Amino acid sequence: MNAESRDRLRVTVARSFDHVVMAMTLRGVTYLGEQRAPYNEEYDGNDLVAASHLIAWRGSEPVGVLRLRWFADFAKVERAAVLPTFRRHGVMRALMQEALRYSARRGYRQVLGHAQLNRVAYWRSHGFRVRPGRASFMFSDYEYVEIEHPLERPANAITMDSDPLAIIRPDGDWDRPGPFDRSLRRAPRKQRRPEELA
Repeated sequence: MNAESRDRLRVTVARSFDHVVMAMTLRGVTYLGEQRAPYNEEYDGNDLVAASHLIAWRGSEPVGVLRLRWFADFAKVERAAVLPTFRRHGVMRALMQEALRYSARRGYRQVLGHAQLNRVAYWRSHGFRVRPGRASFMFSDYEYVEIEHPLERPANAITMDSDPLAIIRPDGDWDRPGPFDRSLRRAPRKQRRPEELA
């Protein structure tokens, strides 16, 4: 492996049990180890229910994570963590850019977050703004405010009108053929028009 590929930063969606365990481990280092969060607050029951985990990789090593939860009309960024030795290497910026791109591609127009008061300026650098008219609140020994980021839905956002095969491809990998695309080689069928099926 050359130095460039070893140092290259990329962000992927966790699609295997192994990757979800990596995400949980990276978060544990930050929240359980550094912030001394109670275990049942960090692992709150939302990791496997309507959630996606983004993992930042430096070469083949996972170095950061961010959780996205999906609601009817907004996505929520949360549980972002970067290993201490990689905090000044653009990892969080890469995770946040991918979270916003990925949420917009899924068709969302708004992202919500909760920012610790001492981190609001940082979140502003990612295009977030404090939600007006909303009071601060406390949890896990920190004071937070709600922040939001508007999204512009791209032309290739996944919608009900997207190609049916794109919709069933692995989440976040909608532009590459997936398992069901390969199944078409077994038994090609003539496509029927909707009026023929009525």
